[in-house]
Amino acid sequence: MNLDLSQFFTEYESLVAQVDAVFQKVSGNFASEVRCKEGCSDCCHALFDVTLIEAMYLNHKFSELDEIRRNEILIEADKADRKAYVLKKKVSKEAGEVDHSEILLRTAKERLRCPLLDSADKCALYPYRPITCRIYGIPLDIGGKSHTCGLSGFEPGRPYPAVKLERIQDMLLSLSNRVLDSVGSQYADFRLMHVPVSTALMTVYSDEFFGTGGVQPEAPAERGASEPGGKDA
Repeated sequence: MNLDLSQFFTEYESLVAQVDAVFQKVSGNFASEVRCKEGCSDCCHALFDVTLIEAMYLNHKFSELDEIRRNEILIEADKADRKAYVLKKKVSKEAGEVDHSEILLRTAKERLRCPLLDSADKCALYPYRPITCRIYGIPLDIGGKSHTCGLSGFEPGRPYPAVKLERIQDMLLSLSNRVLDSVGSQYADFRLMHVPVSTALMTVYSDEFFGTGGVQPEAPAERGASEPGGKDA
């Protein structure tokens, strides 16, 4: 696929910068409550999905690593992808008729080591990590309810400013849909598709994947793909 995604990646990086600024502001105002620090990898064991633009951006940066490192990570990604699939089936089965927010919260309680996390508990693509990873340590508004990292010092029941996750997701989906319009994909389900980091790393975002150039994809998404799910930030 010869599409130039630089414009979309630049817009995504601009959104990331805005999110980082919010995190820094909250960290400054609540220094004792926000306890994110080097070496902490709690958020690296959360089960969550990323939007198409995040997946493609992460995949692009992943391709810049040396071949040996990529192959090592891909082995772990395959393991993680299989585990993510099993965990999601478990959550979906247990969820029954509960609303989407409850499914997100139940998924967030599951633990799954990110394939980008090395033996020293450091992220191989830390500067390019998804937005979910960037805001994990501050209060998040999910479905009108505030949620915080279990390792933080935010006290349950007390009011704190919270990042409205749905707004960020809406912007990410809008950007993702513009990418789909640019590649000419006619596959409607891709409009809402979210995938685990493991799937994002293993996917080849080609004409065949998007069903363009006269080639139809074999399946709507890689194993573990879903509509908005996981720990939505």
